[in-house]
Amino acid sequence: MAAQPYRIGIIGGTGLYNIDGLTQQKWVKVKTPYGAPSDDLLTGELEGRPVVFLPRHARGHRILPSELNHRANIFALKKLNVAWIISASAVGSLQARYKPCDIVLINQFLDRTKRDCEHTFFGRGLVGHVAFADPVCEELRSLLLQSARQLKIRVHDGGTYVNMEGPAFSTRAESLTNHRAGYDVIGMTNLGEAKCAREAEIAYATLALVTDYDCWKVDEAHVTIEMVIEYLHRNAETAKRIILKTIPALPTEPAWPCHSALKNAILTDRKQWPAARVKELRPLLAKYL
Repeated sequence: MAAQPYRIGIIGGTGLYNIDGLTQQKWVKVKTPYGAPSDDLLTGELEGRPVVFLPRHARGHRILPSELNHRANIFALKKLNVAWIISASAVGSLQARYKPCDIVLINQFLDRTKRDCEHTFFGRGLVGHVAFADPVCEELRSLLLQSARQLKIRVHDGGTYVNMEGPAFSTRAESLTNHRAGYDVIGMTNLGEAKCAREAEIAYATLALVTDYDCWKVDEAHVTIEMVIEYLHRNAETAKRIILKTIPALPTEPAWPCHSALKNAILTDRKQWPAARVKELRPLLAKYL
């Protein structure tokens, strides 16, 4: 029996609820030890490659950022043999150089959430500490950057994403603090995805889609949901173009450093791995058993 090909995952945020050109479409319900993912996952082919699409906030946009079950989402993608994830996400700009409808290919995160214990698969008898100094897969990020430049899309190489809790947008004091600290963009969703993806040995990178200037820029109208939606619709089309351009450039076998993130990360003696946890995490641990 032939091995299942590795798939490319796409997580769509606000405004990106479908992928044009996806053939052989099939919605799949995936069970995980962490509960249900945001929605069923849409499998198919895009640019000749097997792809899995997950609407982050569910079809119809029914899930708050703080309600997202990142472990279930990433575990479901791992079960479907996803080895690369391209995440598209709305962000507010914290610096004047990042204008609405720009793309920022972030390479760092700052955690301002209160849910870090929900951003790991470890615990309950199994201790692991993955390297996270560089939280975004540089190989994947570089390919996205190359695609955006070839398409002559206004894109920025690198930046720090402040992950706030939400669902309300920033106060002006919070926004000014982040701006003065020199951070680049702010959002509510991507850090948990990136942490879980690293533990699942999936290469992860974010297309940060700028919708507004948050509220630090007092000469600009403060952010409203109507403004976010307007720019997201524009950005969604840009994100799709970058994704379509990048997919054929991805390797067919996962061999980047992110794909072996657990190699020296699990500190619990192998003889003491709880059988129940091994069974639960088999999609993540299989090659180390």
